[in-house]
Amino acid sequence: MTTVTTTFHVRYAETDAMGIVHHSAYIVWFEEGRSAYMRAIGFPYSRVEQLGYYFTVVEVHARFLTPARYDERVRVETHISELKSRGLTFTYRVLRDADDALLVEGYSRHVCIDHAGRVRRIPSELMRLLQGVVGPPHPTQ
Repeated sequence: MTTVTTTFHVRYAETDAMGIVHHSAYIVWFEEGRSAYMRAIGFPYSRVEQLGYYFTVVEVHARFLTPARYDERVRVETHISELKSRGLTFTYRVLRDADDALLVEGYSRHVCIDHAGRVRRIPSELMRLLQGVVGPPHPTQ
C-alpha cells in the first residue's frame, strides 16, 4: 500500500461567497490525508506524539487546477514520496469524485523533532514501517 484515499463532501464553511472552496481549505484537507495515511499504516500520528516527537511542517506547496464547490464529493489521495532519516514528504492529489477531475496537487515536507524542538531521527519502529510503504503512488483507477 503506497496510497491512501480519504473521501468526503465539501462543507459549506470551506467555501467563499461564490460557493467555491477557499484555497486555505486544501491545506486542511492535506492534513486530513496525512492523518488518514498514518492510521492506515497502523501508526496514528497521536502515537508519534506519545513517543515524544512531532512531524513539523517545513514546506507546503499546492497547485490549483480546477475549483471544488460546495457539496461536491472529493477525495484526497495521499502517499509518501520521500523518506529520510529525519524527515519525509507527503504528496497529495485532490480529485472530484463525480468525474475524477484533478482539482489540486501538492506536497508537504516534514522534519521530525522532539518536544523540545530539536531535530531528531524518525523513531526506528516507525522508520521500518515507512520504508515498506514509501514509493511512487498507485495509478488512480
